[in-house]
This record gives sequence, structure tokens and C-alpha cells, in this order.
Amino acid sequence: MLVLSRKTEQSLLLGDDIIVTVLGIEGDRVKLGIQAPRSVSVLRQEVYDQVQSSNTSAAAPRIRPQLHTIAAALRVRADQKVLKNPA
Repeated sequence: MLVLSRKTEQSLLLGDDIIVTVLGIEGDRVKLGIQAPRSVSVLRQEVYDQVQSSNTSAAAPRIRPQLHTIAAALRVRADQKVLKNPA
């Protein structure tokens, strides 16, 4: 990890077309301005992690009961109704 010190209104360049500028420092908070092309996604780390977690959950296969298991359960239920109410 590269660690840099910057004062208010100082910038750093990432690649050829991303500029990060320190806009202000208030207590333990640093306000940053980021100039980047629209094609570059800029997210806070916690937002990125939440999106990744949601995507992983959505892509995970859901466990579905097998059709034959459902059919067998319905047969048992039907048999129980017949035993309770014989014609």
C-alpha cells in the first residue's frame, strides 16, 4: 500500500485520467473530490462490499425440493384424508 500525505487543495493523479483532490479536513474526516471518466466506477469500500455480497447471494443456486419428493408428500397427505374420511 502506498501511503501519501496531502494538504487541503492538493491532488494526486491515478493513471492518466483520474485526479483525487483533498477538498477539506474536518476533525477525523477528509473530504475528497474525484475527477474520473464516466466509464470508471467510484464506490466507497463498504458499498462495494455490500454490492458484491448481494450479487453472490443472488447468484447462488437455491435449494429446491425434488419434484418426486413433493409428489410423495402429496400422496401421503391424500392417503391420510382417505383414512380419516372413508367413503
